[in-house]
Amino acid sequence: MRKSELRAYMPGLILVLGCVLVLHGTRKQVAVPLAHPLTGVLDHVPGYTIEDQVIGAEERRIAGMSQYVARLYRRPDSSVAFTTYVGYYEKQARGKSIHSPKNCLPGAGWEILHAGTTTVMASDGPHVVNRDMLRLGKSQAVVYYWYQGRGRVVASEYRVKWNLLKDAAFKGHTEEALVRLVIPLDAADSTEALADQMGMKIAPTLIKDVRSVLPADASTPGLAGAAGVRSHYGQRFSATES
Repeated sequence: MRKSELRAYMPGLILVLGCVLVLHGTRKQVAVPLAHPLTGVLDHVPGYTIEDQVIGAEERRIAGMSQYVARLYRRPDSSVAFTTYVGYYEKQARGKSIHSPKNCLPGAGWEILHAGTTTVMASDGPHVVNRDMLRLGKSQAVVYYWYQGRGRVVASEYRVKWNLLKDAAFKGHTEEALVRLVIPLDAADSTEALADQMGMKIAPTLIKDVRSVLPADASTPGLAGAAGVRSHYGQRFSATES
C-alpha cells in the first residue's frame, strides 16, 4: 500500500484500534494538574519586553483548556518579534480536547501556504515539530507547534490521537499541552530564513520550560517535573539576537 493510500485510511484505522483499546483496557480517567504554573514558561528573554495576552471567555470555552499562557514578545523598537501560546488540558474528553491548529488557524482566517515539519534540538535531544507558513491578507507568519505531555513531544496529529486513545485506556490519564510559536514576517527585513533562525532558538527553550512545569509521567521517569524553570535566560539568549 502506498503512503498516500495509507494516509487516507489512517483516521478509520485509528478509530477501529481505539474502539479495541477502549473495550479491552478501559480505565477511569483522572485529571492531572500541572506541577508548576504555566506563568514560568519563557517569562523572561533579555532584550525583549513581554505582554501577557488574555483569551476571551467564549474562546476559552470552545478550546476547553484547563490553563493557558499567551504572550507577545516585542523588540526594543516595539515591533513584535514572536508570540507564544501554551494551552494545558488536565484531562481530555469529548468536547474538551486539544484542537489542531490545522483546523483552528484557517477558521481564524489564516491561509496555510505550506505545511510541514522541522527538527529542533532541545536539551534532551532532537524533536520533530510542525512548521507552517501562513498568510492573512498582507501579513505572513511562520508557525511552529507541537503536542507535549505524558513524556512525549509529538508533531503528528495521527500519533497524538493514537497516544490519547492508548493512554486513556491503559494509563487512565490524558493530560497534554498544545505549544505554539508564531513569528510574523511583517517587518521590511523579515524573511523566512530569519524566522526559522528565531524558531530554532526559541522552540528548544519552550520545550524545556514546558517540560519543567508538566506533571511527571510515571512511565517515563526523568522527562518531566525537572527543576529550574526560572533558570538564567541570559545564558541561552543574547539581547542582540533577533
